[in-house]
Amino acid sequence: MNTTTSPPVEAADRLVRGAVPAPRRRPRSAAPYALLVPAVLVILLGMGYPVYWQIVTSLQEYGLAQQFGQPPEFVGLGNYAELFTSSALWAVVWKSILFCLANAGITVVLGMLFALLMKAASKLPRAVLQVAMLLAWAMPMVAAVTVFKWLFDYRVGVVNWLLVQIGFEDARGFAWLAQPLTFFLVATLVIVWMSVPFVALSLYAALTQVSDEVMEAASLDGANAWHKFWNIVLPTIRPVLAIVLLLQIIWDLRVFAQIRLLQDGGAPVGETNLLGNFIYALGVGEGDFGSAAAVSIFVLLLTIALSWPYVRSLLKEDEA
Repeated sequence: MNTTTSPPVEAADRLVRGAVPAPRRRPRSAAPYALLVPAVLVILLGMGYPVYWQIVTSLQEYGLAQQFGQPPEFVGLGNYAELFTSSALWAVVWKSILFCLANAGITVVLGMLFALLMKAASKLPRAVLQVAMLLAWAMPMVAAVTVFKWLFDYRVGVVNWLLVQIGFEDARGFAWLAQPLTFFLVATLVIVWMSVPFVALSLYAALTQVSDEVMEAASLDGANAWHKFWNIVLPTIRPVLAIVLLLQIIWDLRVFAQIRLLQDGGAPVGETNLLGNFIYALGVGEGDFGSAAAVSIFVLLLTIALSWPYVRSLLKEDEA
């Protein structure tokens, strides 16, 4: 019995044997890259120029005299050497890193829980929760910090009053902002309260992309809630989760205004400074703008170092 081979099959056979050359890839168009050029130039001018002057200033002795016209003196790496041999800087660095990672972790965990709650809730409770989060997120930062200062005020604060009412007499007149440990506890509450809405709404948007059919199939196969979350939900939303975690690390490492406003409530400034406040104290407080610029460059490098693992994982996912 004769069998005939269809033309597509013959073409495939010749391609396998090398008789037909493999199709060439179409050359990539340069148009997308050309369209990106204006945006890249704006970023370079908007960010590159200030960073350049920060680097130049960090290599100079630049104080109050230079602000009144005296030319700056080039000191090379002298500012860096003086700062990096200072125990005060490293104490602030480790404190800032610990504060940043703790706040970012707490924020992402709470944001995930709220996102799961919104996904599981019915329409009306979900709308109420979303509006409440939007209002919390939209509140001006100064107003939010002021409210927390009132809540934890040692004279008329609601928190102390409630603790006394439930039997904690030691809370009467307790100054939360006067102790470094409780100061950072209040600062964590402020920062997490203002950051959770963004994380929760972002993760909720990602959760809406999880396939209901896949979740139902997993339930039929006997998977419990934890298995479905770990093996289906988490891999699906991992890109969004990585981005919000990266953003939180960057934002929490650069915290300044919240700490500064809370310090006005009677906190020990030297013991509650983070990197942003340390830079402010060096530049504005002491007039040593060269050292302040050196610390700023160090913070930039530290931010890149902390965020690089997440950026690398994002790049790998894009390649995959």
